[in-house]
Amino acid sequence: MTQQPVLLPYADPAFVADPFPLYRELREQGPVCRAVLGGGVEAWLVTGYEDGLAALSDPRLSSDVRDASDPRLLEQLPSTERESMLSNMLRSDPPDHTRLRRLVSKAFTARRVAGLRPRVQDLTDRLIDDIAPTGRADLVRDFALPLPVTVISELLGVPVSDRHDFQRWTDDMVLRRAEAPDPAVVDGAWQQMHAYLTKLMETKRARPGDDLLSALIAARDEEQRLEEVELIAMSFLLLAAGYITTVNLIGSGIAALLANPDQLALLHQEPELLPGAIEEFLRYDGPVNPGIARFAREDVTIGGVAVPRGATVLIASAIADRDPGRFPAPDRLDITRRDNAHLAFGHGIHYCLGAPLARLEGQIAIGTVLRRLPDLALAVPPGELRWRPGGLRGPVSLPVTFTAAGRA
Repeated sequence: MTQQPVLLPYADPAFVADPFPLYRELREQGPVCRAVLGGGVEAWLVTGYEDGLAALSDPRLSSDVRDASDPRLLEQLPSTERESMLSNMLRSDPPDHTRLRRLVSKAFTARRVAGLRPRVQDLTDRLIDDIAPTGRADLVRDFALPLPVTVISELLGVPVSDRHDFQRWTDDMVLRRAEAPDPAVVDGAWQQMHAYLTKLMETKRARPGDDLLSALIAARDEEQRLEEVELIAMSFLLLAAGYITTVNLIGSGIAALLANPDQLALLHQEPELLPGAIEEFLRYDGPVNPGIARFAREDVTIGGVAVPRGATVLIASAIADRDPGRFPAPDRLDITRRDNAHLAFGHGIHYCLGAPLARLEGQIAIGTVLRRLPDLALAVPPGELRWRPGGLRGPVSLPVTFTAAGRA
């Protein structure tokens, strides 16, 4: 392939607000194209649905960034205690991935997650109680953010009072913009996060509880199925991944409904459509954008295109999920859409472990907002909404108005 790589213009507010017109152009160029991502990293973008589905299960594509030939990828990670960030199941391949995932998978089964429904509903109602009488709110700051942070904190056994600290450190490490991240900022954030998690582990060793982190510590200390560096990495992954994407799912889902009043009215009329609506929000404007990174272990052909060993391969789920060859009228939000096998949660052995929990929180959160905040509307013109610039997409804030109502 001789074409010049296309720059994804994260410095352009218009692209950040709506990247899908450019994504459509990239997909029309072919199933695989070269692109320059934030920080100047070049990647091979897999834009077609079928090729993306296959690539997510291809063992020749590694999840370990150390298999990448571009040194800038490692340089974007903390230099201090870097191994602690890399030793989690998101960045590992079998057999380590298999062992690490097995340690936590029981906490995220559909049955276990269903048991959390009463608690998630209670937390949701409490948050809505605080804003319902006011008639206006920022649904990200006041609702979509604190709900999943509280849920994952309680599941892991992390003090909810610490959420502002670990949220700030996580943002400094994982939020991507047009420019390369400042190594000093990333290092500082990880050092603080690492110190916090180390102290938290010490506290739980002294006073274990009925929570997931206490169970992981037992696996480390008693069963010797987890290295200390893996324990820290797993704790960070579960804490960060446990809330970031769900915040964006809730925020983007509500924003999509407000931008499509016919779908909003339909969901009000037929609330039983909500589970399917969540899947459509994930397909239409999912929280991982443009997609999921892999690294070629060897020369590989994807969609008829030769990709060299060491290349960064970005399986662009946000582009593939609007592939007209797979989804009729893909640029239209349709909460009644059937056969909606989107790639927002990935596919294969790395399929998102927290998908059942994200779905549950999304259904309860959005359903409760629609039920308890009548006449919901944006408080600003749609063009004034600010969106996260890359990697993890969602509205930065979601100012809304509604008819003030009482507490539940």
